[in-house]
Amino acid sequence: MEIKSETVDTIRRPVRGAQAPPMTHSEPKHAASITRVTAPPSAVVYCEGNFAQIDGKTANGLVRHSQAYRILSVIDSTYSGQDSGSVLDDATNQIPIFGDLDTAVAHESALPDTLIYGMAPSTGRLSPADRSVVLQAIKLGMNIVSGLHEYLSDDHEIATAASEQNVTIRDIRKPKPSKDMRLFDGSVSDVKALRIAVLGTDCAIGKRTTATVLARALNAKGIKTVLVGTGQTGLMQGAKYGIAMDAVPPQFCCGELEGAIVAASETEQPDIILIEGQGALSHPAFCTSAFILRGSQPDAVILQHAPKRAHRCDFPNMPMPTVSSEIALIEAFADTKVIGVTLNHEAMSDVEISETITAQSQKLGLPVTDALARPAAHLLAMVVAAYPGLTQRPIMAAI
Repeated sequence: MEIKSETVDTIRRPVRGAQAPPMTHSEPKHAASITRVTAPPSAVVYCEGNFAQIDGKTANGLVRHSQAYRILSVIDSTYSGQDSGSVLDDATNQIPIFGDLDTAVAHESALPDTLIYGMAPSTGRLSPADRSVVLQAIKLGMNIVSGLHEYLSDDHEIATAASEQNVTIRDIRKPKPSKDMRLFDGSVSDVKALRIAVLGTDCAIGKRTTATVLARALNAKGIKTVLVGTGQTGLMQGAKYGIAMDAVPPQFCCGELEGAIVAASETEQPDIILIEGQGALSHPAFCTSAFILRGSQPDAVILQHAPKRAHRCDFPNMPMPTVSSEIALIEAFADTKVIGVTLNHEAMSDVEISETITAQSQKLGLPVTDALARPAAHLLAMVVAAYPGLTQRPIMAAI
């Protein structure tokens, strides 16, 4: 439906420091015909020695949320025999952890469709031990999905083995040819949906998880939301729109992201488009946040921070920035506003989470919450407080 331009402008203007009003929404529209649903392919996630750790963020994300694959189990001998949900979030999810691929396969009544490489090592490359597991899975007849910077489909040994076994290799980060990429053209400014980017003060800090929780909460309230993925894990999880930003030549990053957002807007007609962040604007090792801010032209930003993280991930000599300094940098770099802060509670007790939420909220004058350790309603209220007009958009008449 189309919304009057003045209404869209009102919705887009964030209300700083406002309290969230009661949320209302219209009844969901049901399809007139029944659509046959095909079950997603089954998958075992390989994460040896890294599950529930920073470098295991792909596996961590997949056991929390996956639309594209039905996750059967995780491989990590460190936690063999345990429930992955209990290890990761202290809540069972019935996805077991096994010590090796043979055990994981033997546990199932049918051969799993896929082996997903569930790690994001700083090297971006396959270790000799990991290579043997990939080749073992191929020999069994399993398809391979990888988010590494090293493309397994270009590896002669692995590609030959896959061809012989008639299985597929999906390299999430492998970009399309440059001739098929688009340059930024400014069309994102015509997108009517409210655009919110979920950025962070470091890499591997929970931006994607927070964005996923928020998207689910907004949709549950009748505020139609689409999440645009910008990294390999989000695409593996089943993000319908997005690109692996760090695999795209810089010249095309803004245009490719803009294209994904415009496609999501035109096809889905959402009220909100959430953009998954990457790295951090202040982090010298990553440029992706800059491209995300330029390419998406977000109306607002939610900032993710880990209070107990002393230094940048994989950079022990690089101290973490403060929340205040990152907010100042974001708002100076782009025509946008940070409307709230979310916490990564690594190494924090529940009491520390509560104390930090109170202290940071008072210091920053912004709502603060934890997407996993606190009710999703708090995260939802953060957005509605900044944009109270959202409560009326689903029930507005089309013109």
